[in-house]
Amino acid sequence: MAKRVTRTPAVRKKTVKKKSSFLSSKLVVFLVFIVLFLFSVYHYRNAILYYFSFKTDKVLKEDKVAQARIFQILKAHKDLTFGFDVSQYQGEIDWEQIDSVENKFPLRFVLIRATAGKDKEDSEFDDNWNSARKHQFIRGAYHYYRPNENSLEQAENFIKTVTLRKGDLPPVLDIEQLPKEQSIDSLKVGLKRWLQKIDSHYKVKPIIYTGEKYYEDFLKEEFSGYTFWVANYNFFVENIKDDWLFWQFTEKAVINGINEKVDLNIYNGTPKMLEYLTIN
Repeated sequence: MAKRVTRTPAVRKKTVKKKSSFLSSKLVVFLVFIVLFLFSVYHYRNAILYYFSFKTDKVLKEDKVAQARIFQILKAHKDLTFGFDVSQYQGEIDWEQIDSVENKFPLRFVLIRATAGKDKEDSEFDDNWNSARKHQFIRGAYHYYRPNENSLEQAENFIKTVTLRKGDLPPVLDIEQLPKEQSIDSLKVGLKRWLQKIDSHYKVKPIIYTGEKYYEDFLKEEFSGYTFWVANYNFFVENIKDDWLFWQFTEKAVINGINEKVDLNIYNGTPKMLEYLTIN
């Protein structure tokens, strides 16, 4: 008779729970943030030191790294020409105080919103337009285009609002939105009608303003006969591109005389070249 074998019950090993993938992903995001922050501090170290060491008496509400980027970009483009753009959203402006950024980088031109759509006039346009000339800024007027409104009516709105004189910049068409009620092809037809009507009235080819992605995706090829004012606030974009006439590189500038944050722009040429761009 075979002996009965008594088996000892197997002891189950305790399973160790894996760390939450959520916590792991948060750690990765945190580390990436730290790396980017340290890179930014190192990359903009000279400009940051400028603000912390020499500007301790100045209270800045804006992020100092953003202000350091502004300082460094202006410094890197010191041979080009700087300006700003305004609308009613900046409120009432004390034009007497405006002359430079940080008393170091002179402001020579200003682009002013005149109209939007088929019936809107910027509430501060007349004051800004007249004050800009009085204070010897090279000035330009722009129209905010609404894709779902009639293009010729929008052009008429701009024409009845803006009188250009010798020394002013060409008119500017600001297109940022995609249409909701028409195709991209129909939008392009409307843009061309606006541009042609403005060209015919003022006898000068307009400039087109838009964001870089909009420019690359929809306008660059088909509107190659026009010059462009391109907006790109990307933290790691530090130089104006050859095919940009103007570069709007920030919306966070601090300028004496203006209570709200301001867009800053670089013209891709010298002050003398900017004068050649104006209406004769």
